[in-house]
Amino acid sequence: MASSALLLPLAIFFFFLLPNSLDAAGFSIDLIHRDSPRSPFYNPFETLSDRMSRAIRRSNSRIDYFHSTISTTSTDISSKVLPNSGSYLMTISLGTPPVQILAIADTGSDLIWTQCSPCESCYDQDAPLFDPTNSSTYVDLSCNSNPCSALPKHSCNSDNTCQYSYGYGDKSFTIGALASETLSLSTSATGSGSRVEFPKVAFGCGHNNGGTFNSHGAGLVGLGGGSLSLISQLSSSVDGKFAYCLVPLNENKASSRMDFGDSAVVSGNGAVSTPLISKQGHETFFYLTLEKISVGDKIVSLPQIGRGNIIIDSGSTLTYLPTSVYQELLSVLKAAINLPSAQDPSGELDLCYQFGTGANVPEVKFGFDGAEVVLGALNTFIQEDPDVACAAFKATESQSIFGNIAQQNFKIGYDLQNMKVAFQPTDCANQ
Repeated sequence: MASSALLLPLAIFFFFLLPNSLDAAGFSIDLIHRDSPRSPFYNPFETLSDRMSRAIRRSNSRIDYFHSTISTTSTDISSKVLPNSGSYLMTISLGTPPVQILAIADTGSDLIWTQCSPCESCYDQDAPLFDPTNSSTYVDLSCNSNPCSALPKHSCNSDNTCQYSYGYGDKSFTIGALASETLSLSTSATGSGSRVEFPKVAFGCGHNNGGTFNSHGAGLVGLGGGSLSLISQLSSSVDGKFAYCLVPLNENKASSRMDFGDSAVVSGNGAVSTPLISKQGHETFFYLTLEKISVGDKIVSLPQIGRGNIIIDSGSTLTYLPTSVYQELLSVLKAAINLPSAQDPSGELDLCYQFGTGANVPEVKFGFDGAEVVLGALNTFIQEDPDVACAAFKATESQSIFGNIAQQNFKIGYDLQNMKVAFQPTDCANQ
């Protein structure tokens, strides 16, 4: 997944136009967890422990990715990142007429890309490849275009069209043409089967792709803060507002949801907000300021607090904290929980219990700048098998991350115009 030192989220390219048929109230799309029964990655023969172990391994890959990305220069990023570590999938359509594509939705990267024909060398893919010759709205972008300049690595061919290249940490890669195309999203905001179209969206048309990519997916959709991401490219059309509501991992009947525009406004009962911090050179990532963690009347000590000291990331399963903070938090939790201890089936997590429904687990409060977010058992423990749950935290010596277990059953709204993130407790399966 490529990341880059790009422009501020609102500095989108001037040639992007307003979408067709955008409802004034905004719109919503589905986000599908890759381990849910609605996902093509779902294996009904796997145990809960198998799925959770894989989710934790993906999460560990992401913390390595964040560390390597943040600690290197933008020109080195493309060789450090890892594919297939995102937790959620989304469906987009490209072209005129539209071709549906299932892709990994990744808040830790920016570029939108899919496999295209003619294919010099591609990994096996269940769906047909996108064929730009069948679309009346496909346009190759020149090396002089703003989107081409925003790439961390590009080249120019003989007719001055922009060519991108990304190599991944596990030797996977995607190479192709940077182009603009009509992108559309299926939405339930105006009724079943409705579609919102956005013209002239920059994306990578991959003609040479390989490595560890899975045949069920046809590319990636970058949802980061950099100027090539879907979020930034849609920003002027949706007033810089998007939100998501993640259903619990054990919820099999409902999809998570992503909202845009007015539908993404988070306000009213229980809503709190905190400043969104942008860091020059790392605009892809969404930073918040964590000031305090508490369990009941016990305050967990934090190192010297600096603005933007934690990334909020829907693609990471676990929440990662500095080692001293992590150790103290687990000590406080252990003292407050009176349940039989257990071993983690995945061998990855340190504090586990025999954990039945209705177990008495204390709330953990994350005090962000101006916003206290109260986490219940659903947000602090991950069910590793029907009888064992483990604290969904891990130590890190690099970047702190507020992961998706902690974000379950909150509507989380991003306002990129006013640079803030809002949290509101929500039953995401029934919103």
